[in-house]
Amino acid sequence: MIDLYTARTPNGFKVSVTLEELKMPYNFQSLDLSELEQKQDWFLKINPNGRIPAIIDRDNDDLVIFESGAIMIYLAEKAGKLMPTDRNARSRVMQWLMFQMGGVGPMMGQANVFFRYFPEKYQPAIDRYQNECRRLSEVVDCHLKSSECWRMIIR
Repeated sequence: MIDLYTARTPNGFKVSVTLEELKMPYNFQSLDLSELEQKQDWFLKINPNGRIPAIIDRDNDDLVIFESGAIMIYLAEKAGKLMPTDRNARSRVMQWLMFQMGGVGPMMGQANVFFRYFPEKYQPAIDRYQNECRRLSEVVDCHLKSSECWRMIIR
């Protein structure tokens, strides 16, 4: 059984979506980020970085894993699904996962913070992150339009 520690945020949803897709049973433990529950000592023992998500795999000697990308790779490999064993296909999956982890996720997060949550509006930061989100979306859109998976989706 997997214990999932997360919150209802875009980053927090990645692992629960992966678990659902893999049809793996898990216990959902919601953390209240507004109460800084992720900074409490008990959670810092699970994730020293004090961020969500994190898991404990009770079926694997209570193995603790944090960082959404690392968790998703672990779960895919454990289930034997979503992660190809062929080196070239695996490389393609890893490239797009890293694209999301290092680009899409952080840039959309920053765009959201500067646009919605900062009390004063700093337009250069808003423009920079919104433009980068647009550019990253165009990369995905261009790739999907030229790939076989896109042709299968639009049929």
